[in-house]
Amino acid sequence: MKKIAFIPARYAATRFPAKLMQQLGSKTVIRTTYDNTVATGLFNEVIVVTDSEIIYNEIVQHGGNAKMSVKQHESGSDRIAEAIANMEVDIVVNVQGDEPFVQKEPLQKLLQVFEDDAVHVASLMQIITEKKYIADPNYVKVAVDKNMNSLMFSRSPIPYHRDSTISPTYYEHIGVYAFRKQALLNFSSWQMTPLEAAEKIECLRYLENGIPLKMIVTEYMGVEIDTPEDLERANRLL
Repeated sequence: MKKIAFIPARYAATRFPAKLMQQLGSKTVIRTTYDNTVATGLFNEVIVVTDSEIIYNEIVQHGGNAKMSVKQHESGSDRIAEAIANMEVDIVVNVQGDEPFVQKEPLQKLLQVFEDDAVHVASLMQIITEKKYIADPNYVKVAVDKNMNSLMFSRSPIPYHRDSTISPTYYEHIGVYAFRKQALLNFSSWQMTPLEAAEKIECLRYLENGIPLKMIVTEYMGVEIDTPEDLERANRLL
């Protein structure tokens, strides 16, 4: 199977504009993400797909592979769908540009689930225990069934902890996805769905069209950079 990792990269992020061009150690956030994805050795190609000449030049001038989007897009998945329309690829992995601590093992597990022909879309999650992160709407939570298929994604805490005698497990959704090519092309052809529009969580479009995501638990994926405070945490971790 031909496997390509795409890193959708938008310059004008709502919560933290230009976050992908901020310094993380000796490199920018986007170049750290790109280099770490390449270093896994799992992909035939790694490509940054962006609407920004600044980000495009940052990658290309350092020897990387990048493409400019032709159209405006609401989500990273839509941006990737445009890029793959005329490419030969079996499995597409969407690595978020603001997830710089990319590691090989979680991505390897993500790719392995596609040995099951029934899996069309897969993604990563990690257990969160700190109440402030469970309550934080910047941390997307996911509820799963017994087979680790997604039931719901939300910025609210799910499940709601009504019964104090039990201790529910809370999972943070990590914005790393893998798709079969046709599943992603289907996604981009569907209209934005009501839950997706309300929560601003793109993978809800799959659920609202009857396609569950196979979820894989990973131990730790570092810090997703959504705010200046996250960038400070990331630099301390680095």
